Amino acid sequence: MSKKEKTTKTNATRLLEQAHVAHSIVTYPVDPDDLSAEHLAESAGLDIDVVYKTLVLHGDKIGHFVVVIPGAKEVDLKVAAKAAGAKKAEMIPMKELPPLTGYIRGGCSPIGMKKPFPTFIDSSALLHEKIHVSAGVRGQQLCISPQDLINFIKATVVENLACDKK
Repeated sequence: MSKKEKTTKTNATRLLEQAHVAHSIVTYPVDPDDLSAEHLAESAGLDIDVVYKTLVLHGDKIGHFVVVIPGAKEVDLKVAAKAAGAKKAEMIPMKELPPLTGYIRGGCSPIGMKKPFPTFIDSSALLHEKIHVSAGVRGQQLCISPQDLINFIKATVVENLACDKK
């Protein structure tokens, strides 16, 4: 790791360390013009199938909730709403992300948000020994066992939470 790729302790990494949850950090160069999971995977030398993104949604009956889905897919809003106990759900506006979670786009971790939200993770995560989620800043990914992540954030596993991009 070069000096420019020095890792920064984030709230997510601090919480995992305090709880003695095994994880590692992968750094990658950030392109502010392309924050896609596909670009991240390529920049970090990761298989896109193990890169998961964290999205924050708002459900009509539940309020805010979080989904963790494969990076190359998009959230199925109907499945997400049903899992959360809502009739419908939508992505929150980008400007609401920092004040709500403490994170910015491209650096939103399912761990260590300002307050805990109900969290749902796509069942495909369980097909992998390790997955990568944001460490809470752009340029860093947490490598963690999906079961450890599920247990730590008390996530609910949902089948078909993600679908192919349209």
